Amino acid sequence: MSSFPHDQLVFGPDDVDLSRSPLAGHLDCETYVLGAFNPGLTRLANGNLALFVRVAEALRQPLFDDNVHAIRWEDGRYVLDAWPLDQCDTSDPRKFMIGAGPWTVMALTSLSWILPVELSADGLRVVEVHYDRAIAPHAGFQCYGLEDARVSRVEGRWLMTTCSVSPERQSTTLYASDNGLDFTFQDIVLDHQNKDMLIFEGLVGGQYWAQTRPLGDLYFAYPPGSEWRSGPSINLATSPDGRHWKPHARPGIRPRAATLATARIGGGAPPVLTPEGWLTLWHGVEPRGVVGVYRTYWSILDRDDPSVVVRTGQGALLEPSPGLTRSMADRLYVQDVVFTTGMVDGGDHYIVASGEADLACRLTHIPKAVFSGSGEGT
Repeated sequence: MSSFPHDQLVFGPDDVDLSRSPLAGHLDCETYVLGAFNPGLTRLANGNLALFVRVAEALRQPLFDDNVHAIRWEDGRYVLDAWPLDQCDTSDPRKFMIGAGPWTVMALTSLSWILPVELSADGLRVVEVHYDRAIAPHAGFQCYGLEDARVSRVEGRWLMTTCSVSPERQSTTLYASDNGLDFTFQDIVLDHQNKDMLIFEGLVGGQYWAQTRPLGDLYFAYPPGSEWRSGPSINLATSPDGRHWKPHARPGIRPRAATLATARIGGGAPPVLTPEGWLTLWHGVEPRGVVGVYRTYWSILDRDDPSVVVRTGQGALLEPSPGLTRSMADRLYVQDVVFTTGMVDGGDHYIVASGEADLACRLTHIPKAVFSGSGEGT
């Protein structure tokens, strides 16, 4: 299913005023918005929606003086690092690979920060862009930026997870707010390369629950003939306070061996409670080309034990939509990607926020009836 009455882009690169960026005035070279995408989503007390947009701010010309350059935060300012071109692979506009050692080392041509954007209650109109509430690097463990905010409202408080990027670690960092707009840093809550942490929008058995997605270069094989495919999958964790997390003993959602469409999976929108259980939207990646094809899928998890998958929808919920980015075709650097990152209740429908083509923010109204129909058991 990929066609809904309201399915449109609501915010993109041209909507960002870089004169109000956290990087403004720090660099002696031009930057531009590589993408304004993968937005966290929540509803504010005034009824409006808030997007938390990942702004990837990139160097217009990263190659000069026989070097390729990366932006880095350092002690309250932004600086450029220069790497000799003959040591780097610069074929990807988003990043460059350094050296040829026994493991992969890369740097980014952009630095990401989080921009809160207030929308109307239906999500179809921008009300205000809150540059004064932008979330930018403040410590060495996020010197290469913050990526892909997810926002959950739990027990009257808003919690935001982001992926913080640095040479020290790729960690999950937690921010909290009492009003859904003003977030303050809490702590590092997950360590190296554990991405896509989504905190459930409600307690289960008096505990906080979250979906996580650890990454690695080595996965052990399932037995021959298993219904499961080895590789990145969605795990679970629990916490007494939202800050100290313990991995759950049972696995969460795993890729199935029978299809390549979900050969690699990860969390999308923070799970919300429905009469049937916890509704979770997640992404599946079909291997193709450089980055693969990203689509959005859904499952219902047991309300008392989220490690139990009650039902999974048949086929993709959202497909990449090239028509939405046709007017920005000259800016495309990846294709076939829809990456869902937020969901709120809209009455008889859910309002779902996604990044489209790693370029802009897509908002889709999906009727609740879609999730109460027939689906395949998991």
